[in-house]
Amino acid sequence: MTSIQPNHSNDTTTEQLPSEHIDIPAAPTAEVHTDLPADQQRILAATYAFVKQELSGETSGHDWWHIHRVVQMARRLALAVGADDYICSMAALLHDIADEKLNPSKEVGMQRVADWLEQQQVDEVDREHITFIITNMSYNGGNNPPLPSMEGKIVQDADRLDAIGAIAIARTFVYAGHVGDMMYDPDLPVREQMTAEEYRNGRSTAINHFHEKLLKLKNRINTPAARQIAEERHRYMEDYVARFYQEWDGR
Repeated sequence: MTSIQPNHSNDTTTEQLPSEHIDIPAAPTAEVHTDLPADQQRILAATYAFVKQELSGETSGHDWWHIHRVVQMARRLALAVGADDYICSMAALLHDIADEKLNPSKEVGMQRVADWLEQQQVDEVDREHITFIITNMSYNGGNNPPLPSMEGKIVQDADRLDAIGAIAIARTFVYAGHVGDMMYDPDLPVREQMTAEEYRNGRSTAINHFHEKLLKLKNRINTPAARQIAEERHRYMEDYVARFYQEWDGR
């Protein structure tokens, strides 16, 4: 059967950002925050250790190394605009501790984050900011509104960038296998509109996921620096999907 190839090239959910080249800083040395106050360094060190312990060996694509990449990208983007490294790093570190895919419910996951922040005696204002970012940053079937703070936009962008490009392709097939979805089925149509519940629990395939989420993310990036990275990674992913359909049809 010839494959059905959805066209989402005109998906323009967010406004187009400037196209001029932006010099994006290199990623800082991993897990080093010597420019921050001592109490924030202590909290970050403990949080790195906590998240590594919780997510090392996780097999759905939401493991420690996903967190590592998101933290490093968030720190790069924060350097580019002068955003708060501490808030960005903490939210990036903890975002999948709360993920409902790794917990009985979103509420249970958020309670784990709240308990950790309280245990570490995180300042109340910072605690509220970190919690708000984590609560509202997920894709959620494309239904969540934009985050208001620059730190929120950056952490959301960093997480979304890990879902665009070469590693995103690998993670897509890892997750499909994890939840029992097929690689591809031409008879299973792409879901154009979904509720959050349908997005989480409806039937899909690894290839459909590119059309239902991953190829839409470029136009849901918040910051110019992240958009620049997303553009190149998006093209790589488009080329892969096009090649997949060619090989599927025996060409």
